[in-house]
Amino acid sequence: MSYQDQRDLIHASQGFVAALDQSGGSTAKALAAYGVDSEAFSSDAEMFDMIHAMRSRIVQSPDFTGAKVLGAILFEDTMDREFGGQPAPQYLWQQRGVVPFLKVDKGLQDTAEDVQLLKPMPDLDALLRRAAALGVFGTKMRSVIHGANPTGITKIVAQQFEIGAQIIAQGLIPILEPEISITISNKAEAENLLRDTILTHLDALPADQTVMLKVTLPETANLYSRLSQHQRVLSVVALSGGYSRAEANARLSQNSKMIASFSRALTEGLSAQQSDAEFDQTLAQTIDEIYRASIVG
Repeated sequence: MSYQDQRDLIHASQGFVAALDQSGGSTAKALAAYGVDSEAFSSDAEMFDMIHAMRSRIVQSPDFTGAKVLGAILFEDTMDREFGGQPAPQYLWQQRGVVPFLKVDKGLQDTAEDVQLLKPMPDLDALLRRAAALGVFGTKMRSVIHGANPTGITKIVAQQFEIGAQIIAQGLIPILEPEISITISNKAEAENLLRDTILTHLDALPADQTVMLKVTLPETANLYSRLSQHQRVLSVVALSGGYSRAEANARLSQNSKMIASFSRALTEGLSAQQSDAEFDQTLAQTIDEIYRASIVG
């Protein structure tokens, strides 16, 4: 199975991408939702060991395979660890048929002009080379939009595409993620601005460059259909953004040619206290629900 096999699998969009990339800032919250409170660990090292145990349990569960889970986004700490005795990216692809991605951003700058741009990533090229050597297919980087501010949205999209070009130059496919907060009052207006700004950048991409896009589930069904149909776009995936899994799936099912890339909504209902049978059954049902919402249309 080759790079082209991975590319074809993602482009076909017959499934979804699992986001297993909780970073330092969100790891404790993810563990708490999993039933592991902060008293269970006394250092960052112990915390990361525990989140890795959770992720290992997920990816080795029987239904976590390429039949429904097309890809998985990893945190850098996870990429450098093992699943089932193999380097994590290689295990995902070779044992599960799941395409590995890597979260590469270093967090967000303070809000200005209603957006949070990405912090500088001075070591990005070295990280990308290391990821490629481990078998990683693509990357993800998240910035956030807090209002329908044309200047801010122009800057956030320009930064995503600029860094995306750097990622493409290292042979990886970037997932550009300018998330729109689901709580803002002018979300629909921000979505229109974002779509139009992204289209401008896509039209300017060289013929040999391809990107993926990760966006917040929109207020208007199929708002991003022109993005998913664009010849420079491999796939458009949706983040759950704080919606419950039920609402995220309901919104997703209204958007054709858009697939899920859920994090919290994927792990909702999973618990460290569950038996393996209970855990696997819960995850299997979750995977099936997200899969069905993803393949509608």
